[in-house]
Amino acid sequence: MTPAAERPLDPEEIETLFSRLSKAMPGRTKNAKGPKGQPDAFRSCISCMLSAQSLDRNTAAASKALFAKARTPRSILKLPEEDLIDAIRPAGLYNMKARNIRRFCEVLLEEHDGVVPDTREGLLKLPGIGRKCADIVMSFTFGADVIAVDTHVHRVCNRTGLALGKTEAQTAAQLEARAPGWAMRDGHFWLIQFGKRICTSRAPRCADCVIVDICQWPGKAVPR
Repeated sequence: MTPAAERPLDPEEIETLFSRLSKAMPGRTKNAKGPKGQPDAFRSCISCMLSAQSLDRNTAAASKALFAKARTPRSILKLPEEDLIDAIRPAGLYNMKARNIRRFCEVLLEEHDGVVPDTREGLLKLPGIGRKCADIVMSFTFGADVIAVDTHVHRVCNRTGLALGKTEAQTAAQLEARAPGWAMRDGHFWLIQFGKRICTSRAPRCADCVIVDICQWPGKAVPR
């Protein structure tokens, strides 16, 4: 686990961080799609559930196989158990994920007539939907101004001092309280690209970092 920042950034430093990242990293584009490119909220939720502890390519394969067989809550519930498990097998943890998907579909039909809620509160009440998945669906599918926290965003926040949470959900809650309003729309995109390109898990490129002077990570390599 990456050591956390020595202290949290203050409000002025947070403004500076987002200002610099907004100039250095791409933001939301008009072609930004839901999780794994899914076209609607229901399939976005299912793909998010499949993505847990799964590589992107495996999640994509599982989603494609499942949605070739069924694309609605009712049609998924009609699938024989072995067909559902076989379709999602590439994503791993398929027995648990199959149970979660079935329960998700049941509750969605029973309580929402099959329509995915468009609020975080509503999404979090659905089986198998955690904070990260809810925020991803809110941001990508419903266009809400929220910063979804995945492993890359979580790492960047804890390294720099932007937010210090032991879990992605804790980091997300802190980030929502600390990030300026103007950064909420594109903040996820700036942070995730920064985490993939510069503040990588191994061998972060501190020499190319635009926020190295305010970053509070004790392991950073400060350019001379």
